[in-house]
Amino acid sequence: MSEVTKEEVLAVLAKVRGPDLEGDIVSRGMVSDVFISDNKVYFSITVPAERAQELEPLRIAAERSVKAMPGIKGALVTLTADRKAGSPAPRPQQAPPRPAAAGPAHDHGHGHAHPPQREKAGVPGVGAIIAVASGKGGVGKSTTAVNLALGLQANGLRVGILDADIYGPSVPRLLKISGRPQQIENRIIKPMENYGLKAMSMGFLVDEETAMIWRGPMVQSALMQMLREVAWGDLDVLVVDMPPGTGDAQLTMAQQVPLAGAVVVSTPQDLALIDARKAITMFRKVEVPLLGIVENMSYFLAPDTGKRYDIFGHGGARAEAERIGVPFLGEVPLTIDIRERSDAGTPVVVSDPEGASAGIYRDIAAKMWAELGGRTPRQAPAIVFE
Repeated sequence: MSEVTKEEVLAVLAKVRGPDLEGDIVSRGMVSDVFISDNKVYFSITVPAERAQELEPLRIAAERSVKAMPGIKGALVTLTADRKAGSPAPRPQQAPPRPAAAGPAHDHGHGHAHPPQREKAGVPGVGAIIAVASGKGGVGKSTTAVNLALGLQANGLRVGILDADIYGPSVPRLLKISGRPQQIENRIIKPMENYGLKAMSMGFLVDEETAMIWRGPMVQSALMQMLREVAWGDLDVLVVDMPPGTGDAQLTMAQQVPLAGAVVVSTPQDLALIDARKAITMFRKVEVPLLGIVENMSYFLAPDTGKRYDIFGHGGARAEAERIGVPFLGEVPLTIDIRERSDAGTPVVVSDPEGASAGIYRDIAAKMWAELGGRTPRQAPAIVFE
């Protein structure tokens, strides 16, 4: 049997009536690009944000229609709730704050950070979701994200990390985790774990050499599954290692996940800062609070003499943070130690906890957590995911 075509799917969807029975969802332009792989269909339906919950039957009807097509193995349909630029954000429904974490966060000499009061979280059991992002690749974002997650944990918090880089997952190597995660009841996946850190990554599900050539809808579906169909348990913080740049995957996370805040990683030079500004602009447009900027590879420390060299310039990220009114969280030096331990899957925060580099990451983690004080995670647009 030949594979079902996009045109055939759209023809079926053209029979699904739109909201209030006005027209159909195809002619009204509500259906995203349809992606088909292995006779499984992926697409989303754009609806008004304020009506997303009441239009869940529309999603079910569209999914049922596609699944009934001969040759279709399955369908994954989401409701995407967008609002027009300039319109007010939907008011979040207040929920009772989650109790504080068991045991206080230890300051380790870096200041005491109290767990924030929180609204209803986007993922059951997860208190705050923090994105670690960069405007471009090659700035050490994933190394920073892993060490900040471990720094938060060292400061007394329960932490997990989600590797949202579908095309280039780094977390398995950085945390020295191999193997496949177990699936438990109701399609829920048990996260992998090392150093006490719960982790999920596409790198656990596919071989390292596999070239991921998925298009937008599949990437979006995979991200939401790794976020919402994983048994994270009770976490104070879930750190999301975002893909570099400001493309579709980044917007999916920023728009559909109730992020408590974002940290942008940059190197000091002007070219990197240009891209960092794009990431900052993206988060501001989707109303995600900026917790601060980290200047990575801020300076080079010679391993033999300890002499400092500003090979990328220095202070650019601090100056940018001051210019745009965003907290500056700290400088991380470029050292042979950080690189070698990262490549070996033994991050400095756990392999050399008393070292200077580990102290820097714990300090930045404490500042990042303190920035969350008094803030609550924003309520995400109402997204239905199956």
